[in-house]
Amino acid sequence: MQEIGLRYYAYVGDAVWELFIRERTVFMTQNAQKLHKISTDFVRAKFQADLLEKLDEILTDEEKELARRGRNLPIPVARRAIQTEYRKATAFEALIGWWYFNDKTRLDEILNILEKAIRQ
Repeated sequence: MQEIGLRYYAYVGDAVWELFIRERTVFMTQNAQKLHKISTDFVRAKFQADLLEKLDEILTDEEKELARRGRNLPIPVARRAIQTEYRKATAFEALIGWWYFNDKTRLDEILNILEKAIRQ
């Protein structure tokens, strides 16, 4: 497979995470507004940044380096007010995307760990 850039891993990681969350929240309510609120709470930058911090102790050195590089990607001007959170969320999404393309077993392992975090 062709190597893709870190920004593209984050782009795909965002979609993988969104689908993961939607699969777990779709049956929580019949109310569309409540469902949207539940889902967006789990995909917002602050939540993803917190998840990245929780994962830090189990990440390999290679994964930590990938996350560090993801945090250092240029960010849109509109996001600069919450720069730290947005950078960590981008790093989180880059990891998800990297695992999706390169290590589905590790992705499943991480998503199983994170599923416990979203149930709390």
